[in-house]
Amino acid sequence: MKPDVKTIIFLQPFLFFTLSHVSHISLASHPSHPSLTPLTLLSPLSPMHTLVFATHNAHKAREIEQILGPGFSIKTLRDIGQEAEIPETADTLEGNALLKARFVQEKYGFDCFSEDTGLEVEALQGAPGVHTARYSGEARDPEENMQLLLTNLAGQANRQARFRTIIALVMEGKEILLEGICPGKIAPQKQGTGGFGYDPVFMPDGYDQTFAELGEAVKNQISHRAKATHKLIEQIKVYTANESEQFE
Repeated sequence: MKPDVKTIIFLQPFLFFTLSHVSHISLASHPSHPSLTPLTLLSPLSPMHTLVFATHNAHKAREIEQILGPGFSIKTLRDIGQEAEIPETADTLEGNALLKARFVQEKYGFDCFSEDTGLEVEALQGAPGVHTARYSGEARDPEENMQLLLTNLAGQANRQARFRTIIALVMEGKEILLEGICPGKIAPQKQGTGGFGYDPVFMPDGYDQTFAELGEAVKNQISHRAKATHKLIEQIKVYTANESEQFE
């Protein structure tokens, strides 16, 4: 027996599209998760897919939401009441992404996705890699991270690097890993003021400007995170198509 529509909405965020199959429904905020209000759920004429993204990073959430487009609303860990950081104790990007997604699913019951991104520099044998966010220490200071990277590459002719994003999707008891890669090089100094993280020092292949100079519109078309997110969209399309067939 299928759960009723209210159960689907609050326990399986990926199933918000089912509202398009309902002629009328009245909802109140879920008592355990008051941030999930009817405002993102109500219109059967323009169904909103609400996804839980296992991050506190507002920049990442906004970037993902922009890439996904107007049909999606992203809920972060803070939105579902998870204030503490989820420990990233794995030694690979894949491991860390799965740890975070599994944590949310097991503790809150939500299907969700998580990502981990690493900057892999050829001359540094793939460093900072899985330690990208904490390259200069636990403070996760972007300025200190970039300065350490530039210092470690001083005098290096080979400045080839790549950003690699792994998205872990935990949905309906299944775990899916998706990868996005953006090759490029490390600039000799910081250039530009846009973006976040290492954007001022990373030049993607085919461009003579850094991510920070190119701006969001260009970055969101070519970045590692964009490529992984487009694969995520394809997975969601397959899932929603299969679910829609059950209502026909």
